Amino acid sequence: MGQGRSHGDISIRHLESESDLAMKAEPGALTLSEDGRRVLAVWVADCVERVLPLFEVQAPGDTRPRDAIDGVRAFARGQLRIGPVRNLSAKAHAAAREVANPTAIAAARAAGHAAGVAHMAAHARGVAYAAMAAGLASPNDPEAAATEMYWQLAHASQNVRDILRKLPPPPRSGGKLGTLMNDMYAEITKD
Repeated sequence: MGQGRSHGDISIRHLESESDLAMKAEPGALTLSEDGRRVLAVWVADCVERVLPLFEVQAPGDTRPRDAIDGVRAFARGQLRIGPVRNLSAKAHAAAREVANPTAIAAARAAGHAAGVAHMAAHARGVAYAAMAAGLASPNDPEAAATEMYWQLAHASQNVRDILRKLPPPPRSGGKLGTLMNDMYAEITKD
């Protein structure tokens, strides 16, 4: 084990365990390269940060989703390794399980998936949770989720789009979340 150091509000620990070394294996279709995941990390953090206040108003003392976003940003800068960011991802998902408000749940899930990009690029699809949170926060606007999704797409650089195109299509599933993921994939791949 390495020594811990502090970066912002999160603790950074450099681990030299076998599991960390195993993560250096060749990337697969859902994982892609670490450099590609760093590029995606910035984009997903920007997308999800927009909806974090929807969680924070419901759980004002719970910083786990924000910590996940701070962690994935640190990963993007090369300041935090994959293992600790995965831990932050799990904590954001735990925060989602501990609130009752559907909007807050979606925002925390978005943060968990954003941090998950550090180990698997396919978690970038989790920005659909951010769009879903925006839609749930505006129940009188049936286009709110789609509007957020189009904001996300408009803020995806060509590099981000190229990386997202390398992912296989998301699984076909029903519901609003599945529709958002599939709609985003369709928009990304039509260019």
